[in-house]
This record gives sequence, structure tokens and C-alpha cells, in this order.
Amino acid sequence: MDWDKLRIFHAVADAGSLTHAGDTLHLSQSAVSRQIRALEESLNTTLFHRHARGLILTEQGELLFDATKSMNKRLEAAAARIKDSEEEVFGELRVTTTTGFGTLWLAPRLPKLYEKYPDLKIDLMLEERVLDLPMREADVAIRMKEPSQADLIRKRLMSVRMRLYASEEYLAKHGMINDVEDITNHRLICQSLNSTQVSAGATLVQHLMTYDVHSLFTVNNYFGVLQGVVNNLGVGVLPDYLIEDFPHMVRILPDLESGEVPVFLAYPEELRQSKRISAFRDFVQDEIFAHRRHMREAAETGES
Repeated sequence: MDWDKLRIFHAVADAGSLTHAGDTLHLSQSAVSRQIRALEESLNTTLFHRHARGLILTEQGELLFDATKSMNKRLEAAAARIKDSEEEVFGELRVTTTTGFGTLWLAPRLPKLYEKYPDLKIDLMLEERVLDLPMREADVAIRMKEPSQADLIRKRLMSVRMRLYASEEYLAKHGMINDVEDITNHRLICQSLNSTQVSAGATLVQHLMTYDVHSLFTVNNYFGVLQGVVNNLGVGVLPDYLIEDFPHMVRILPDLESGEVPVFLAYPEELRQSKRISAFRDFVQDEIFAHRRHMREAAETGES
């Protein structure tokens, strides 16, 4: 199959228009149209339905577009590896992680990475959906569970536990909570049980709900939960890594917490030699080490 015709087909399918694809490829509309007709003839099938408003892929066209998308991502990965200099770290790095961890832990620390590698371009994709790393939906992921996808290099970074926190101002107004039964008299702020979240956090919330909580505020990510807590709305279920950056939050019911949530960094085997991946991995590991040390020192100070 002619690679050049496949490249042109992919551009047309992606743009949904001969004209727009031609602009992207720097070809005339007629040249693009001739290549598509030649490809259809070689495959003995129709790849597009022609409509006044543009082109729509046929079922056969969808099959071929899925194949060219996969090929395109593989080519992008190869190009990224080729561009990785032996001495420098530059270019785009697509990082995916959860909304909570990305906004509350990772993003505030990224200035240190940019200071060291100013030519790096990070595309931070925050969503609960697990992106397909082997299919190049992202270059590297930080997830709250061990990735199950094959052909991934994975490293456990740390463990997280969900705990209860409230602001000093909220507690000054509503009083300290000394027993879990007292939660019924306070507003609980947590992720909705219907939203995607780590099972350990959902289990803790389900346990708290058994105490007949009268007032509830739910959000679909931990960033929203945090905003409720810092604005004195109630008692929030939040990951323990937050306390380093929000030292004025008070932990409620120290004996109550979720099970352990492992945090993993993962990237495709084919990016093992990538300088950008290595730089990001080392940066995250250094920040995790500093985070652990800070938390340990804070715990020791609290005990003394």
C-alpha cells in the first residue's frame, strides 16, 4: 500500500475536508482528490461518503483511519526519540495524571523542572480516564494504581492515604471533632461516590456515611473538595500529600484514614531512552523524596 496515499488519506479523514487537508499538506484540492480516488481504486472500496458539508468516513474508511492513527502515533514516538538529544532535554512531553494530583501536587512543583530545562514543553492532561500509553495518548502517566497495560515501564513512587481535614477557622467556629460519631453534626465534603476515584477513598466515605451525616457537599475531584475545606465549608476527605502545601489545615480524627493508595509512574518501553522521560522521572522522584523528608520532619516536630 502506497505510504504517500495513506498519509494523504489520514489528513483528509482527520480534517473531514479535501480543501483543509490540502492546506495542511500544501497540495491542491484536485491533487488530494486524485490520490484518494487512486487509493479507493487500489483497495476496491469507497472510503468516504461525499456530502455538501464535507466528507464522512464509510465503515471501511473508519477501519483504515484507525490503522493510520495508530501508525501516526508510532511515527510521532519514533520522531520524538530521534529528536531527543544525547546532551539536552527539549521538546514536548505529554503527562497524564488525575485532576487532584496534577493540580494540587504536581503543577505547583513544575517551575523547578522548567528552571532546569527551559526548552521542555509539558502538555499536562488531567483526567480520571486512564490514557493508553502504548497507543501514545500520552508519554508518561502518574496514576493512583498500578497500570495494567502491557509494554510499560512502571515505578512505584509513594503511597497516599485519604484523611479528614478542616480549616482552623471552621473548627474555631464549629468546634473540634473528637469522635467519629460527631461527624453527623458537621458538613462532610468529599468526592461523589458516583465519580471515578480510588476505591480506598470511596470506602472511607461509605464508612462515614453510616454515621447519618446531615449535610453533604460532593465534588467530582479533590481540587473541588480542597476549595470547600479552605473556604470553611466543612470537613473534607482529602489525600494526605496536601498537608505539606496547606499547613494550616487541621487533621481530624487522626486514627481514621483510608487504606493505602499506591502511586505509580509509568511510560512505554519504547521511550526508555528518552531524555525528556528521564528528566521528568528523576524530577518527580527527587520531589517525592523531598516530600517524604518534609512529612517525616513535620511528624517528628509534632511528636516532640
